[in-house]
Amino acid sequence: MVAAIPRRWRLLFTTLLLCSSQSAMGESQTPALPAELDPLVRNLDPSVRPGDDFFRHANGRWLSGNPIPASEHSWGIGRLVVDQVRRQLREICEESAAANAPKGSSEQRVGDFWVSGMDSLRIERLGAEPLREELERIEAIENRDQLRREIATLHTIGVSALHSLFIGQDDKDSDSYVVFLWQGGLGLDDRDYYFLQDSTTTRIREEYPKHIAAMMTLLGQDEERAKRSARSVLAIETALAQASRSLEEQRDPYANYNKRSLRQLDELTPAIAWSDQFGTMGIPAPDSVVVGQPEFFATADSLLTHATLDQWKDYLRWGLVNTFAQRLSRPFEEQDFRFYGQLLQGRTVPRPRWKRVLDAEEDAIGELMGQVWVKRHCSPAMKARYERLVDDFFATYAERIQRLDWMTEPTKEKALAKLARVNKKVAYPDQWKDFSELQIDRSSYAANQMRVNEWWFRYEAAKLGQPVDRDEWHMTPQTYNAYYSGSNVEIVLPAGVFLAPGVADSLMDDAIVYANAGAATIGHEITHGFDDNGRQYDAFGNLRPWWTDADSVQFTARAQTLIDQYDAYVVGDRHVRGEATLGENISDLGGLVIGYEAFKKTEQWKKGEKLNGLTPDQRFFLGYAFAWMGQQRPEYLDQMIMSDVHAPAFLRVNGPVSNVDAFYDAFDVKPGDAMYRAPGERVRIW
Repeated sequence: MVAAIPRRWRLLFTTLLLCSSQSAMGESQTPALPAELDPLVRNLDPSVRPGDDFFRHANGRWLSGNPIPASEHSWGIGRLVVDQVRRQLREICEESAAANAPKGSSEQRVGDFWVSGMDSLRIERLGAEPLREELERIEAIENRDQLRREIATLHTIGVSALHSLFIGQDDKDSDSYVVFLWQGGLGLDDRDYYFLQDSTTTRIREEYPKHIAAMMTLLGQDEERAKRSARSVLAIETALAQASRSLEEQRDPYANYNKRSLRQLDELTPAIAWSDQFGTMGIPAPDSVVVGQPEFFATADSLLTHATLDQWKDYLRWGLVNTFAQRLSRPFEEQDFRFYGQLLQGRTVPRPRWKRVLDAEEDAIGELMGQVWVKRHCSPAMKARYERLVDDFFATYAERIQRLDWMTEPTKEKALAKLARVNKKVAYPDQWKDFSELQIDRSSYAANQMRVNEWWFRYEAAKLGQPVDRDEWHMTPQTYNAYYSGSNVEIVLPAGVFLAPGVADSLMDDAIVYANAGAATIGHEITHGFDDNGRQYDAFGNLRPWWTDADSVQFTARAQTLIDQYDAYVVGDRHVRGEATLGENISDLGGLVIGYEAFKKTEQWKKGEKLNGLTPDQRFFLGYAFAWMGQQRPEYLDQMIMSDVHAPAFLRVNGPVSNVDAFYDAFDVKPGDAMYRAPGERVRIW
């Protein structure tokens, strides 16, 4: 899914596993789901014609009855799942905190992180004290060498000063890890915030330096000094933004793969002194690195020379406090929320502390909590159930590839070989990470976060020179999301993504399961291996051409029609960015098509009987809309379009279904309906 997650729905149901008792397990049936419990019936708004706005037709009754809470930027189906899991994890944290567990145990780490975050009195007493050591080191900078070392040190504790750096599989040698250097160093989500002239972006840009100055004041600067600091930060960030590539440009894997030897890197950026940088970070000097955007680093190098040391000190102070503001005392938290929560997302109050702390702990050491969560809330039987459903979808995808009328046989053979090599990781890992070197205590919430960040930095850096661990998971089992890895050639489906608000498993019919858990998640992630980016990686996860020229031309032309379709959608006063969202849009369409094909193999579809007044096809498409049911604040929608590669949730329904012939037949969609697309204009890729 890897999506802007749709949020909570408030039906009076328990969050339950959508366990597939359908054809994937050889027990296909259509349960007698009572209409009063049927979410597809309960949510449907008959006053909206399906051919005009299918998303609102399917979900309108729920949308009208469930306004977005003041603490949220969006609300929908996923938030109910997230909140249910939160309650389960809170129980684990509170039990761990009360257990008096031995120091160094997983239980001690989970409990102490929780206590440090919930101890608001101690957090208030500490104020900005947890940042004191780094602030003093920044203040003591007297020359460029010290400046470079401090930039490197900040990276190890999670502050992406000047640029981004991460360790990953080499795109052209997936059996090796490599250092990636990437554009970054900005306090706003995307480069365009620094330049666009529309009223919304202009207001954000006007408020941003005020926010920086307010944070600097909290660090002890007087009002005039804080304003100067904000001007320094904005000058450096604007220069970095000017050299940054757009969201669309960053999606080209070849253009953003620029491998350089250390000597070549030093020639590009002589002022940065990378050997010293890597040494300070504790990374052995690599033979080569991948530079995402060479022009960005040339600008960053120039700034290191030409911006004054005082300007750089202000920039580093800002990066430090901005990174840890939510782990500090209330004035820092509240100022951070005013800008990022209220202005950028439209929220009016923050989430309760326990939710904020739990989200931080999930991000920090979620796998430790996940080990307990799996024992309590998952089972090997559930894991096996979804593994069978995944296999069903892979078989259907293979059949679709074989029947493609636009792809030649040589490319089909390679596509099928790649599909067959995809590693399917379902529910939870067989091996857990070792956190034994991570030190957590109850003394400071912010200090715990710094130690966690450093632990993760060291964990990733230690991969260099080692064999690639293809069994590693990069999500916790309780995560309501999923991903496809192009380099690892794998689909990863945590148990959490199969959770859904609804009725008991025994009452769920095939149509809902194959649409919600299937099309919107499994089929979507499989298709990422063959979207405009994923298709460029071969069966072994290496970036190299494997398509015939003719097939590439065909794919590109079909993808362009999808770009054009989404470019035409307007949300607020912005057009959706069809090129930036192309990979997700291809995967939404592919997932829907594959899900429908798989559903057609079930007995429910073959019998064609109505359930609660709905045909099997109607139930499938309504089930797909149910998977994305939710609504977002206008401010958050604007932020999404500016910085997210996903289209808004309602377009993740209306966009794909308008390209599927069966949808038109199921709901009698005709010319003149708002969503109608002529058969020759419907996008057909996978």
